[in-house]
Amino acid sequence: MTSPSQDSEDLALLIDAARAAGALLKAKFGQSVETWSKGADGPVTEVDLAADALLKDALRGARPDYGWLSEETADTPDRLAAERIFIVDPLDGTRAFLAGIPEFCVSVAVAAAGAATAGVVYNPIHDELYAAFAGGGTTLNGAPIKVSTRAELDGARMIGGAGFYTDHRWPVPWPSLIATRVQALAYRLALISGGAHDGMVALGFKNDWDVAAGALLVTEAGGCVTDPFGAAFAFNRPQPRQNGAVAAGPALHPLLIERVRRTPHPAAFERAASGERAEDSAS
Repeated sequence: MTSPSQDSEDLALLIDAARAAGALLKAKFGQSVETWSKGADGPVTEVDLAADALLKDALRGARPDYGWLSEETADTPDRLAAERIFIVDPLDGTRAFLAGIPEFCVSVAVAAAGAATAGVVYNPIHDELYAAFAGGGTTLNGAPIKVSTRAELDGARMIGGAGFYTDHRWPVPWPSLIATRVQALAYRLALISGGAHDGMVALGFKNDWDVAAGALLVTEAGGCVTDPFGAAFAFNRPQPRQNGAVAAGPALHPLLIERVRRTPHPAAFERAASGERAEDSAS
């Protein structure tokens, strides 16, 4: 069970930790850093790992009974028994960081009983700190923010590359949209929470650490976040991922779901990829 006072205290802890990790990212931004490949999961740098260690020390040092789920820490099943859990991406947008594009962030959240209860997304280059706790609304650098009230798709300010919405495979063509590409998923959700954009669609599996903090920002700012089939997120499951993400204000969200709910389930893509790998290994 969560309480507003505990959620508020957790948020204060997350804010301090995110700012400290953000200072580390900012100090290394634009410098040459050691980088490795995680294969299909993309690159990882010494900065990702250093920020992860900093956050783990700060957060679990203060809450040793909380579970831990981070992109840069090996997962262990003991988190499933924890009443509360930290869900962390120490550097969401590593490719943007390496390319010198200031669209990366620190994303940290607390979840309990499958729901995010406190969350922070911090872009250290723009010094944008988005924060929320359950029932407390969403703020940007301490000022309350709200999602867009847009109620029609035509002319909507959508996050995503223009080619995504004009792809010929959509059964029904999208109307004219203002599409803007933004690199990090957590940062995209933060921008939606502040009304800077009207909505976003992200297909395919998304890990809990990609969306936990950002989803809370959107919902506490009055918006809606679900998977492309309209299902709510549930965090800290044995397989810690969601079936994609659709975020927008309450009037626009159902219009987006109507457009995307007929897309193939991401598991279908995973099965196809597994089949291709099996064929490759047999040949």
